[in-house]
Amino acid sequence: MRNDNWSCTGVRPAGLIIRQKDPNNLEMPFDQLGEFITPTELFYIRSHFPTPELDPVAYRLSIGGAVGKALRLSYAEIRAMPSRTRVATLECAGNGRVFLVPPVPGAQWELGAVGNAEWTGVPLSLLLERAGLADDVCEIVLEGADRGMPKEEPKPPGPISYARSIPRARAMESDVLIAYQMNGRDLTPDHGYPLRAIVPGHYGMASVKWLTNVVATTQPFQGYWQTSDYGYWDDSAGVPVRRPLAEMKLKSQIARPRVYETLEPNRSYCIFGAAWAGDTDVTEISISDDGGASWVQGEFLDPINRHAWRRWKYDWITPTQPGRYTLLARATGADQRTQPDGHDPNFGSYVIDHPLPIEVFVAAL
Repeated sequence: MRNDNWSCTGVRPAGLIIRQKDPNNLEMPFDQLGEFITPTELFYIRSHFPTPELDPVAYRLSIGGAVGKALRLSYAEIRAMPSRTRVATLECAGNGRVFLVPPVPGAQWELGAVGNAEWTGVPLSLLLERAGLADDVCEIVLEGADRGMPKEEPKPPGPISYARSIPRARAMESDVLIAYQMNGRDLTPDHGYPLRAIVPGHYGMASVKWLTNVVATTQPFQGYWQTSDYGYWDDSAGVPVRRPLAEMKLKSQIARPRVYETLEPNRSYCIFGAAWAGDTDVTEISISDDGGASWVQGEFLDPINRHAWRRWKYDWITPTQPGRYTLLARATGADQRTQPDGHDPNFGSYVIDHPLPIEVFVAAL
């Protein structure tokens, strides 16, 4: 039984949880959530293929496609350009997959395939302006150096590089970065060294690591990770249409207590977690200790910072009656939307944005 009731933002040393080796797929133990910025060594790692080894001297970033002037820029040239630093939360689209019933294939992420970091790099818009986009460009394809055969069906006929696209309008916004630093230091190999894209507000698969090619296209990109994987069924018009995942959904998660943690009765306990969103700001957080039958308001620890999470807390008095209790957290956005009650099957094994149950035990003294 835990009886130290360590502070809301205190953390204990721990390593990443291995979900898959070769390639590396590791998640943060979410109960280690502490400071606003996730330490690099605790930031989740999502890889589709083995980490490529890139020589920063020989490295070149190509900007091409429907542009007036194709560019090939060295790592040093990118580092010498005007830069911007911003904080952004990245979340794997499959974060929370282990909570789905019945079980689904894919990396069995619990709560920790998410993190909040400070990113420094060159705005993508600066590079696109220098190249000169054609008037009819509609998307920008971001391609990484990692390459291999996907494991999920339908498989392509041969090895492919990891690539995703974002709409032209989004690519031209100043917060989309070609980043070379994370939390004030050069990117680590697992986090995309030497360069990666950062697309704030979008699920993590849009922030392509080991970036080597930026391609302006005049037709929607139909790559594997744009259609076969990281897609969903949109049936809003009555006929299901396959669309790529994009903005992160409004979401909150409980970091502490942990699942199946045992607590003492009638004691003060700080329930602690974080909430984030892609296309709105998180403005309210509610907590339930009875499986959603009733809700109370929590308190935010961070101000609104667009595309960065807000940590929150709720000072709870544990029940006097021993037993099993289900805790939930539910966020509300500035647009007045709240998290849904359940998972939308149109998203398959992705977008687990409903309140996730944290079951705890209250034991008799």
